[in-house]
Amino acid sequence: MSIIWPGQKTGELPLDINIRDPRWDQNTFVGRAKHFFTVTNPLNLLLSDQELHNARTIVKNYKAGIVPPGLTEDELWKAKTMASVVFWQWVNQSFNAIVNYSNRNGNIKATEKQLGVAYIGATTGAVVTALGLKSLTKHLPSLVGRFIPLTAVCAANCINIPLMREREILMGIPVTDDSGHKLGYSSKAAQKGIFQVVISRIAMAFPALTIPPIIMTVLEKKDFLKRRPWLSGPIQVGLVGFLLLFATPLCCAFFPQRSSMLVKYLEPELRAQIKEQSPNTEIVYFNKGL
Repeated sequence: MSIIWPGQKTGELPLDINIRDPRWDQNTFVGRAKHFFTVTNPLNLLLSDQELHNARTIVKNYKAGIVPPGLTEDELWKAKTMASVVFWQWVNQSFNAIVNYSNRNGNIKATEKQLGVAYIGATTGAVVTALGLKSLTKHLPSLVGRFIPLTAVCAANCINIPLMREREILMGIPVTDDSGHKLGYSSKAAQKGIFQVVISRIAMAFPALTIPPIIMTVLEKKDFLKRRPWLSGPIQVGLVGFLLLFATPLCCAFFPQRSSMLVKYLEPELRAQIKEQSPNTEIVYFNKGL
């Protein structure tokens, strides 16, 4: 691949495209939905190592002012998506305590002991919830029993996410002004971010854990599935996968990744600190996690 060095004619593609941020306006739901539909596209799983390497090279070179001849803006944005595909696929396809910890605000560190205690508490709470619900509904109609996974997932998210990110609540997360200058650490901001993540995760699971049980209850009464009971598993997996294909990006887009809150809702000490450092700042911003 030939390259054009800074100072040379770069054709139609300008060098001032901001590829550090998502392509679409993240202040709107539609913009956030377009972004997450792009980065959670399952076709990304088919990308080869060479394609990922080339994408990273294009993005790295562009940031350095190096543009390949004929590179279009669409190709540039596609390369940026591909360059981050490994991380994003892992984030959006993993629903367990380790992912909850990994998707915390990365500025807050936890010791191995703290992580272990949180992990045990989170997983134990989730398992106990599921088993308890199953025992309570074992004498109820089978359709009711099919909704146990939904209730268990909702309860587990309410337990797992706060526990795995408890250090953020205890120590606070960095908050900044509109320009990105750090103003301090806020537990209130952490609580808001974690609450938004819990809501997104529950909403994400809702279609996949409510629609298939209803469909399967109907199908299992039909002769087609009675004669082919081995199809029950593949059909359920296919339904869940199809629904998650849409639920994951749409629910990730519920709230901006760069969340915000009014200064007046922060802790009194931090409010005073911000008033002294930046008296005109009324809104602070923070990374809510995923």
